[in-house]
Amino acid sequence: MPPTPATPEATAELAPAANEPANAAGDEALPSAAIESFADDPDFVTALARGLAVLMTLSDKRRHMSIAQVSHRTGIPRAAARRSLHTLAKLGFAAADDARRFYLRPRVLSLSHAYLSASPLVVVAQPILDRLGESLQAACSLGILDDDEIVYLARSTSSRIMSPTLNVGRRLPAYCTSIGHALLAHVPQDELDAYLRRVRFQPFTAHTPTSAQALLPYLDAVRESGYAFASQLMEPHLCTLAVPVRDTGGHYVAGINLILQGRPLARAEMAERYYQPLLQAAMDLGASLLP
Repeated sequence: MPPTPATPEATAELAPAANEPANAAGDEALPSAAIESFADDPDFVTALARGLAVLMTLSDKRRHMSIAQVSHRTGIPRAAARRSLHTLAKLGFAAADDARRFYLRPRVLSLSHAYLSASPLVVVAQPILDRLGESLQAACSLGILDDDEIVYLARSTSSRIMSPTLNVGRRLPAYCTSIGHALLAHVPQDELDAYLRRVRFQPFTAHTPTSAQALLPYLDAVRESGYAFASQLMEPHLCTLAVPVRDTGGHYVAGINLILQGRPLARAEMAERYYQPLLQAAMDLGASLLP
């Protein structure tokens, strides 16, 4: 029997959001694949992993999602996705609207707050970022490398940047961010090679590096200059300069960047204005961090 064609309603329900890259659904590795890789681990709790994958999917898409969309985005069977969403709703982490589309509730913030309030890196960095942002009259952020992405952990309180992609807690691909470049440039070569083999490049703008060959010159420039410059790699009219942060043991643990939105500056002008203050802030922060 030939397969039943999808109805227009089902096709629309599974379609990616308008602000996603066109190839996102086909190129991203599904969470279910990672979960299945632990099938031989007797202590691995698959149900918990699926629940966390569902939670992250709701967070990543920033919109209401149906059970079918969550199942499609995660690769988790629909029945399992439904149970995960039901459990999250019962625990107060999610809710459903009248159309049975699920969204996150404020209780999710308790998870991130627990980490941020207990992290010495964030606690020490915040006043340094505030002073830096005030002195430069620009938005400054702190981020770390987590797997193949960077995660923003703190921002200067004087930040005027309105882009939601730069909020605290936001995860972005390392290959198209200045903090990502600043940290990737200093990972061991075998780890960098493994990253380049598995990363799925997506063209967020016309300037985004979309291959290992396109990314490597950015990393070489970081090693030569000490800073990373990213102009319109993630969003149009967004220009950033970043430096790595090293703890007292010499380990690269984070990155600090400065963000300009509106009229992008040339690399030389950006570095001349902001590199030394950024470097000093990174050194001040690193001097307070034990290995």
